[in-house]
Amino acid sequence: MNANLDRIMHMRIKRTMKALEKNNMKALYVPSRAELLALMNTLLVPGETIGIGGSVTAVESGVVELLRSGKYNFLDREAPGISKEENARLRRQALLSDTFITSSNAVTETGNLYNVDGQSNRVACMLFGPERVIVIAGQNKIVPDLAHAVVRVKETAAPANCVRLDCDTFCAKNGRCMRPVCDPSDLMSVPAGACENSICCNSVIMGRQRNKDRIIVIIVGEDLGF
Repeated sequence: MNANLDRIMHMRIKRTMKALEKNNMKALYVPSRAELLALMNTLLVPGETIGIGGSVTAVESGVVELLRSGKYNFLDREAPGISKEENARLRRQALLSDTFITSSNAVTETGNLYNVDGQSNRVACMLFGPERVIVIAGQNKIVPDLAHAVVRVKETAAPANCVRLDCDTFCAKNGRCMRPVCDPSDLMSVPAGACENSICCNSVIMGRQRNKDRIIVIIVGEDLGF
């Protein structure tokens, strides 16, 4: 990254971390995925039960490979050859995990996590159940505010995930949501029933937390996921 843009990005990261801390979420920063893995080794406890949400970030960063090392009781819902029934069981079991690892569709500079889910097992675990939640977010996930977070999901996260999951949706075919704008009065801003196979079923805004530091947000100084 250009040194000037890099400096601006670090200002945004610093501002975001300060806002997350004010919302009782622990904010950590690592400059690269290599440092991320070193940090994860210090945060995770051998033998603990670890659940995971569907996360391209966790795969790209090498975190999934770390979890498969055998040191943890990893609820590996994407293990090779796993059945649909076992996958569903592990999703439910993740609600009782010691640590749940996921990413976020967007992290706002105002200290919010914004996520949109289809099955919603990911957001369910982020909200309640696991003793702690580790959110890994590349610097590309940072947006100024919730309006930009919504647009980010519509223009980037949802279309890319629908292509990845081979979903028959408007955004998978056209590269953007059928309504790629944010209506402040309706954050989803898609007419009811308009997207029949939508993965954008439930949207969650996480703000100030009552359980301080249950949510740990690790911002990585690289682009990860989408």
